[in-house]
Formats: sequence, C-alpha cells, structure tokens
Amino acid sequence: MALKAFKTPAAASETEFVVNKSRFIGRAFPVETEEEALEILERIRQKHYDATHNCWAYNLRGASPLRRFSDDGEPGGTAGMPIMDTLIRSETENALIIVTRYFGGILLGSGGLVRAYSRSAADALSAAGSVTMTPCAEIEFVTDYTRFGGIEGFVRKNSTVRNIEFLENIKFNCLVETKKADAFIADIIERTDGRSAPCMIGEEYLPLAEK
Repeated sequence: MALKAFKTPAAASETEFVVNKSRFIGRAFPVETEEEALEILERIRQKHYDATHNCWAYNLRGASPLRRFSDDGEPGGTAGMPIMDTLIRSETENALIIVTRYFGGILLGSGGLVRAYSRSAADALSAAGSVTMTPCAEIEFVTDYTRFGGIEGFVRKNSTVRNIEFLENIKFNCLVETKKADAFIADIIERTDGRSAPCMIGEEYLPLAEK
C-alpha cells in the first residue's frame, strides 16, 4: 500500500493558563504506538498525582485509525472529546495530548470546561509545532568519477543524501519525495548521458517542517 503524507507534532510541548482559579496544563507529544502513548500518560499521571484531572486523547494512524480519549472524572463529553476534536480538526495524527487540571474552587460549567480543554489542547499543539511526514523514495545509482562534480550539486540540492560510496565508481543513495522521484530519475539519466540507471529500492517517511 502506498504511503500517504500526514501531519504530526514536531516535538513535545507544555503550555499553561488559569481560568477562574483552575490551572490547566496542556501537553502534546508525537507518538508512534499505543504503548508509547500509555507510557507517557502514566508518567504524567505520576508527576501530577495530586491533580484533580488528567484528561487525554490520542490519534494513531493505521488501516483503521486508533482513537482513544478520557474525561478522567470530568462531566461526560467536556474534556476528552474536545481534546480529540482538536486533533481531528487539525488533521494531526500519531499524537497524544494530555490536559492536567488543578481545580480552583469555582465551577466552570459544561460550556466553560469544553472551552478550557479545547483551548489547552490547541495551545499545546501550537507550541509543539508540526511536521509533515512525507513519503520519500530511496533512490540508488552509480556514476563515474568524471561526472561526479556535475552530479553531486544537483543531488544535494534536490534530495536528502543518505550515503555516497567512493569505490571503483561512485554510488549514491538518496531520498526524494515519492511524487518527484520519476522526474529526479529522469534528470540523473540525462545528466549522466544515459550511463546511470537509477532505481527505487525502498520507500519511507521523512519529516518536513510545516512552512
């Protein structure tokens, strides 16, 4: 199955604000598995063992997306679901958001809770930044030393170089966005006067920062 690009947090983040004396601490994390998400969740629970609530949601990629959330004692639908909605609306995958609340003694009401948890989740995602995990083809080709000078600059400008081996000839391994792979291969063939035969030997994700 062809790989598809997706957006995920660039890094872990932490944000905080206070509403009517209740303290909300939002955190976002990039995660790849449910086990990783649950380990992080347990770590935050232990760190904030004295918090009133540790509400959370995670959205994991797959043939069928794995989506889980918890209100952790808040009224149903006022915490976990707003956090999940933030992930879904922002099209952010392989991500975990945890919002820790220290109750300040003033009830916020259902609407107030939804707004607070939504804001905390959105703030955490914004602070984390995002990267687009982009499908990239791994391309391998060999050229001779007489063409190295003319090829190297082009390859470095138009791909992510994984390895260059200087043997009897010079072997390049590089990553190119899959959608640009055919054009890249055609350029290499043209620049080597047809003496190189680039081939795609694999495909993987490469993180590209959102602009």
